[in-house]
Amino acid sequence: MSERGPRDRMVYSAAQLVRSRGVAATGVRDVVAHANAPRGSFQHYFPGGKDQLVGEALIWSGDFAAGWAAEYPATTRRPTPAGLFAHLVRQWRDEFTTRGFERGCPVMAGSADLAGGDSPVNDQVRAALARWHRAVTDQLVRMDLPRHRARRLATLMISTLEGAIMTARIQRSVTPLTTVVRELGPLLG
Repeated sequence: MSERGPRDRMVYSAAQLVRSRGVAATGVRDVVAHANAPRGSFQHYFPGGKDQLVGEALIWSGDFAAGWAAEYPATTRRPTPAGLFAHLVRQWRDEFTTRGFERGCPVMAGSADLAGGDSPVNDQVRAALARWHRAVTDQLVRMDLPRHRARRLATLMISTLEGAIMTARIQRSVTPLTTVVRELGPLLG
């Protein structure tokens, strides 16, 4: 994180804090301190305030998830939908195993805090999810699935993964993640 400039560090830090605290409990001062950014830099980089910062952090998070999905073909000789789903889950299983269950998905945390209301950040929550969904869909299309079917499977994969992340955090166990891979994998093919 230290090679990034203060602006990028604040976006990254906001994403990390939203993962563990949610949007409402993530304060600007906490983000600046976590990012080790100069105190006065927040207003300079984010004239739109906390909404702009959180929106950019959620977009960053959607891009990160999309990038993870796009990396899947390089991990295998024969990409399959089940393999893609296992790849998506692996990141979370590894994170929870090595770092504990404190941090979840920032896109889910953002939607839990904001989606029911009229926050200006809702557009970024939707955009982040759309970027992730599109990346999963594109990987499935590359496996010769028709686009309409790929879109439906992407929804199934992401929704199942998000539910398993939440359940794993509540139970403080990776069992929900291994269960969804084991049970959904054969159905995905």
